[in-house]
Amino acid sequence: MIEPDLTTQIAIVGGGMVGLTLALSLVRTEATQHVSVMLIEAGTPVEEFHGAQFDPRVVALSEASIQQLQKLDVWPMVVGKRACPYSSMSVWDGEGTGNIQFHARDLHRDTLGYIVENSVLVRSLAERLRSSGRVRVLDRTTVVGIEMQGSVHEPSVVLSLRDSSDSTITLNADLVIAADGARSQLRELAGFATREWDYGHAAIVTTVEVAASHEHTCWQRFTQDGPIALLPLQKMPGFNRADSHYCSLVWSAKTSLAQELMALEDGAFCQALARAFEYRLGEIKSVQHRVSIPLRQRHAKTYTKPGIALVGDAAHTIHPLAGQGVNLGFYDVAALTAEIARACERQIPLTDGSILRRYQRARQTHNLAAMASMEGFKRLFGADNLPLRWLRNQGMTFVNNQFLLKKQLAKIAAGQLSG
Repeated sequence: MIEPDLTTQIAIVGGGMVGLTLALSLVRTEATQHVSVMLIEAGTPVEEFHGAQFDPRVVALSEASIQQLQKLDVWPMVVGKRACPYSSMSVWDGEGTGNIQFHARDLHRDTLGYIVENSVLVRSLAERLRSSGRVRVLDRTTVVGIEMQGSVHEPSVVLSLRDSSDSTITLNADLVIAADGARSQLRELAGFATREWDYGHAAIVTTVEVAASHEHTCWQRFTQDGPIALLPLQKMPGFNRADSHYCSLVWSAKTSLAQELMALEDGAFCQALARAFEYRLGEIKSVQHRVSIPLRQRHAKTYTKPGIALVGDAAHTIHPLAGQGVNLGFYDVAALTAEIARACERQIPLTDGSILRRYQRARQTHNLAAMASMEGFKRLFGADNLPLRWLRNQGMTFVNNQFLLKKQLAKIAAGQLSG
């Protein structure tokens, strides 16, 4: 039996935006603020971007996710660095005439959400967590082993850790939470089974400068090869309509096409993108460093085992066409925090299995529904069947003319309804 060097009530593995949000939620929630929490992060501090240089990785935060960050007093830090509001969405079928537009005014709001660079959000969360002084963070530390102790009814988890000096540390925790991303090492070590498959697509992500104003709109064109999205960015913090000529690109394409696009010189790539996007935002004036990410859907068959829970991408990864991945992770955080707080209020020990069972019931069905919806959209718009193409174009046109239905869809996108 391994004897632990360190002990904590809750250990969170993964210091990305979901893991940091969970740690901060636990220390900021009244019922859980006295629970001991430790955060284990394998990576190094994220890079900071300024001016016209942007992090190629961005997230589209829903209104519900923004409200979570406001409760944690993180959102003012994010918008103080930079975050771009979007007040409308424009989606159209590249193989027909169908289109849908969503507007914030339909919900009597100024915005539908914000586009935020990953690095801005992670740095803001990390700064707020450090300033709390209530969570011990083990930086540059990886999980290399896991052992279950105790019983099924009163589990205790011992993690074997390796730090930057190659020393081995053991950590005992009542509850361990895997927030270490799509390729979760902890999920694999703990033996969680997953359902997964390759899409046969890759997403090219980068930042481009466009000739026309993005109008603080999220633009998305569906093609047979995959969706192309241009998401609004701005160089400076605050709402500035003049600062509206940079966009984050997410171009999902069949792997062979993605390889061809990645091999192009910058100028040729800009021309190919402008054509593929039907010059909706004019010429593409410049492109920054491009990254190609293979797309794979993955879903854990169960989110929990005695003493262990999966959150965020460790539990589920989804096609990026709707930008909902990180929002689903934030909803996981809210549900798990609520269950832990409920247990603390009722003086239920954190080893009690009902906490994780309730969390799984709260989140698994919603996540599966979101994943199924995205898979349906992908297949629908990837189909080269003439009757189906006609039907989807007619359907988009119909929805676009139905105000109440569009309003409900806009609420779902904003996280105001579960869908």
